[in-house]
Parts: sequence; C-alpha cells; structure tokens
Amino acid sequence: MDGYDILGSLLFGTIGLVSFMIGRKRSNTKLMIIGALLMGYPYIVPSTLLMYIIGVILTAVLFLWR
Repeated sequence: MDGYDILGSLLFGTIGLVSFMIGRKRSNTKLMIIGALLMGYPYIVPSTLLMYIIGVILTAVLFLWR
C-alpha cells in the first residue's frame, strides 16, 4: 500500500461515513447504502486508479441522486 491508496481510502471512507450517518439520521436508505459502499469498496479494489474512479463515481451519485 502506498500513500495514494491510504489517502484515497481515507478520503472516500470519510465521505461514506458522513453519508451513512446522515442517512441513518434521516432514515434515508439510499444515503446509507452509498455510504456503506464508499466505506467498504477500497478494501477489495486492487488498483489505485480504479479505486479513485469508483470513488468519484459513487460520490457523484451521492450528490446527484437526491
């Protein structure tokens, strides 16, 4: 694991945690699912570039799908 992997997992994990907490507070299942995906996917994605691409897509879905 290099620094970019750690930075990406920390960044997208934090966004996912906040999304999950807000979704739980508002009883919004979509926010909770996307938040859980953002927190968990960095552990199973093998490449750094793919991790950032998936993270940007999930974050865009989080903000555009209201």
